Amino acid sequence: MATAVSRLPESQIAQHIAAYDREQAAKRRSTLIGLAILLMLILLAGNVAEVDPAKFAANIHQLTSYFGRIFFLDNGQFVLTDPAEWFWGWKKWLVHIGDTLLIAYLGTMFGAIGAFFCCFAASSNLARNGTARFVARRVLEFCRTVPELVFALIFVVAFGLGPVPGVLAIAIHTFGALGKLFSEVVENIDMKPVDGAVATGASRWQVIRYAVVPQVLSNFASYALLRFEINVRGASVMGFVGAGGIGQELIEAVRKFYYSDVSAILLLIIATVMVIDLGTERIRHNLIAGEQRR
Repeated sequence: MATAVSRLPESQIAQHIAAYDREQAAKRRSTLIGLAILLMLILLAGNVAEVDPAKFAANIHQLTSYFGRIFFLDNGQFVLTDPAEWFWGWKKWLVHIGDTLLIAYLGTMFGAIGAFFCCFAASSNLARNGTARFVARRVLEFCRTVPELVFALIFVVAFGLGPVPGVLAIAIHTFGALGKLFSEVVENIDMKPVDGAVATGASRWQVIRYAVVPQVLSNFASYALLRFEINVRGASVMGFVGAGGIGQELIEAVRKFYYSDVSAILLLIIATVMVIDLGTERIRHNLIAGEQRR
């Protein structure tokens, strides 16, 4: 049996429409006010930073012309007309890319190991000592706040040129970043297995080994792989300050105005990062899918 749909009186419909229009008008006003405030803040920031829009507009052509020059060989031909000349140093560049990957790998590994052991002290649900938790969190904040290039500069002065400063800089920054992510994962675990392990008389590290790690291991691995992707890109510019890797070849080509070499090296870096991203993304998805199946 069909049920008749009652219709509101026209006066009530008009009231609802008027209320809706008022809400929409208020929303538009809020959006416009927010955009106006944002524009004012941008202009204020530009003024404080001494940004000169006229100078920017007058020199923007130099940026576009530079990108145009990097795709032409010294003889004036387009790079694709002579790929052999374009990638004349591919063997040497691949060796430096290999160094970059090793720098990122070692830095990620050392940083992840340190973050693994520190994250439990920084987690509010596992840390017994409030002072230790405070200190652990502040240490992690310091390590991830200072830019990698600053650490690299310090270590270049201390240890000289080469990959060691790059590894140390990436390891410290990774330690701070992953330590925060790992601690947040630990804070969201199910505490019932932890309480059960404590009730049986297990030590702190036994509780972590048998009640915590099985719950967080896949997420830890996923975050570590994501950080490795980031570190590959970071290691590519470590050579700018003498910390080894392909960045050293890139900055040399930029300084000496070897335009076609710049584009060739950039293309190799982009291809390498793309392959790393695709590979680690597939591994991360498999880890997360395996965790969900369990």
